[in-house]
Amino acid sequence: MAQKNQKTAPPGIAPLADDEGAVVRGVVEKYGGRKRAVIQILQDLQERFRWLAPETLEAAARELDVPLAHVYSVATFYKSFSLEPRGRHLCTVCMGTACHVRGGVAILEHFERKLGIRAGETSPGREYTLERVNCLGACALAPLAIVDGRYHGQMTETKANQVLEALIGSSE
Repeated sequence: MAQKNQKTAPPGIAPLADDEGAVVRGVVEKYGGRKRAVIQILQDLQERFRWLAPETLEAAARELDVPLAHVYSVATFYKSFSLEPRGRHLCTVCMGTACHVRGGVAILEHFERKLGIRAGETSPGREYTLERVNCLGACALAPLAIVDGRYHGQMTETKANQVLEALIGSSE
C-alpha cells in the first residue's frame, strides 16, 4: 500500500495537501480498503471536507485502486453528494407534496431572505448553503427543514427565525 501513496495526481488535477491525503487514506483504511464501501467512504470524506473536490475523488479512486470514473459515477448519482463547495452550515428545505401544500414554498423563501442567498447557493464566505429537495420522506413533519443535520418539523416563519437566529449567532 505504501506504493499507492507515492502516485501523483494526473495532469489537470492538483494533488491534495499532505494532511488531506492522510484523511483520505485514513477513511479508506477505516473501511479496510473495500471497493464496495465507496459510498460510505465518500460520505465520510464529504462530512470532513463539506464537499467532494476533484482532488478528493482522485485520491479516493487511487487509494481504492478503482477507476476515477467509478468513484465519480457514484458521487454524481446520489443527490446527497456535493461536487461544489458547501457552507459551514447546511440548510435544507423540503418541497415534497406534503411540505409544498403545507407552506414549504413560503418557508424556503423565508430562508432565502434571511440568509441572503437563493436555494442551490452558498454564501460568499462559505458560511451557509441553502438546498431545496424534492422529498425528505418525513411527510408527517411537513413542512420540514433540516439545519446542520437537525430536523425541524411543522416549520413556520417564527420557528425558522428561531433556528436561524441560533445558527447565525453560532457563526459570529
